[in-house]
Amino acid sequence: MPEVLEGQLPPATGPQTPQNGVPAPSADSLLPVRERTASASLWWLGTHGGAGESSFAGLVDAWAEAGHSWPCPAGGGPANVVLVARTSMAGLRSAQAAATQWAAGRAGDANVLGLVLVADAPGKLPRPLRDVARLVSGGVPRTWSIPWIEAWRVGDIPSTSVLPRDLRRLLDDLNRLTRTAASAADK
Repeated sequence: MPEVLEGQLPPATGPQTPQNGVPAPSADSLLPVRERTASASLWWLGTHGGAGESSFAGLVDAWAEAGHSWPCPAGGGPANVVLVARTSMAGLRSAQAAATQWAAGRAGDANVLGLVLVADAPGKLPRPLRDVARLVSGGVPRTWSIPWIEAWRVGDIPSTSVLPRDLRRLLDDLNRLTRTAASAADK
């Protein structure tokens, strides 16, 4: 497999590590940190129920659902994590709390690659939700937006050959990011 060049990675648009001085969200907003015996090249952390972590984890064999908790690999080392949330106000607020928890250093040894915002309904996102989504996006390294996928509503996961363009781009980006993270860990 050829080495991934830095220029091929999706650019970071927010902080890439936890930040000093960020206060943790209230205790009732914290997601638990749980030890995992399974290994995965990438963990999908749904910041709320119905976010889509199972659907995304099902797209690639080496990916896993985090079960709404920060994964802590039993063997140690950081876990590559992608937060996922719906674009409803409740979904965006839960993503904000998870991003703040990570930024405050309260998410175990998570290497947050970014946030995936999944449309909660077909059509354009209303302005108030777009504004909150933009705010939340500023607290994570990268953000991807995935449109409404009707097939997922009824539980069908489309094959990777017929995925929407935004979803194919997400898969490509995450494959490059996880390969780069694995290369960095090996050094």
